[in-house]
Amino acid sequence: MELLKQIDEMLIGWGVTPATAAWMDEIVALVLILLLAFTADAICRKVLLKVVARIVRQTKATWDDILFDHSVMVHLSRLVAPIVIYLCMPVVFEGASVMDFVRRLCLIYIIIVFLSFLNSFLKAAYAVYSEKESLRDRPLKGLFQTVQVLMWFVGGVVIVAELINKDPLGILAGLGASAAVLMLVFKDSIMGVVSGVQLSANDMLKVGDWITMPKYGANGYVIEVTLNTVKVRNFDNTITTIPPYLLVSDSFQNWRGMRESGGRRIKRSINIDMSSIRFCTPEMLEKYRRIQLLKDYIDRTEEAVREYNEENHIDNNVLVNGKRQTNLGVFRAYLTAYLKSLPVVNTELNCMVRHLQPTDHGLPVELYFFTTVKDWIPYESVQADVFDHVLAIIPEFGLRVFQSPSGADFRQFYGNDGSTH
Repeated sequence: MELLKQIDEMLIGWGVTPATAAWMDEIVALVLILLLAFTADAICRKVLLKVVARIVRQTKATWDDILFDHSVMVHLSRLVAPIVIYLCMPVVFEGASVMDFVRRLCLIYIIIVFLSFLNSFLKAAYAVYSEKESLRDRPLKGLFQTVQVLMWFVGGVVIVAELINKDPLGILAGLGASAAVLMLVFKDSIMGVVSGVQLSANDMLKVGDWITMPKYGANGYVIEVTLNTVKVRNFDNTITTIPPYLLVSDSFQNWRGMRESGGRRIKRSINIDMSSIRFCTPEMLEKYRRIQLLKDYIDRTEEAVREYNEENHIDNNVLVNGKRQTNLGVFRAYLTAYLKSLPVVNTELNCMVRHLQPTDHGLPVELYFFTTVKDWIPYESVQADVFDHVLAIIPEFGLRVFQSPSGADFRQFYGNDGSTH
């Protein structure tokens, strides 16, 4: 080679014997190549990276923030030195086994650094696009991890092929025969990829959704969706990790529909002592008329009752004849009017007060309505305020709440000395 001859002549000119110069020229050439490679690497790191970073900061585009991110550019600059060595080796050496070994090592190093560059590029892309409002609730991390797994798998095949001096396509063809083993090894990753696609395509789950999955102890907000896991931060600040394929194959409850709707449901009942239910007397109706929410209802209902009884010649002296109002019916009418008067109740959705099946614990009266307040703590406050009022107002209608007798009830009945009262 011309370069080796020039180095050989230079060494002889410096007084080195021809025999010594014959083996020193290759060492000097290798040192020169290494100096050239690391000089190029230093120029890229100290000069080009700083210039590029300064230019990127002055632009408003998003793509250059990803492509020219500092961590991405550092990995890219690491390619300079091995590429210089790889290209210069044939120029200096020809047909040497040492040259072939060094070039093979350089090529493997180039592949590994290039994969690291792609990996850092994907991380930078995820960091940028995950902050976008339109993409924040998408399972981007799982998709990026899928690409990373495929990328490192293909890179690993190429590295092995280079080490054993075989065609990468031949190795891939050979791996096809081991597909069953590969599917067993990468079972979770493959199922994670398929499940992630299904969750995204069917819009079943997003980051930020409130989900409940009692079977796996999950009740909170989704904070991360990855290739192999879905992380849920529960309301007690614990983290539940669920494989994505379980969310597809099993049942879970997503509360996003409630948040996107007009209200959150309140459905709770109070048991009424059935022995306290009776027909309303004129005195009771007059008392109820003084309740602002009931005045129009009492007048309207009494007029309808009077007309019905007159048309059918009902004898009012017998209570079971004709139509009459009951204290429970008036109470239900009051609760309905009360709920609809509350500003936190969405009256465009279902709002009713109904009876449930009577039991040995009384007659359940259920309040079924939707509140516009959806956050947990304010929602519980609204629910408590409503039922505080309901429990306090029940005696005003001559009704009693049923509850099992306690020790205090028995002591009151029998007295401290054991005698009945």
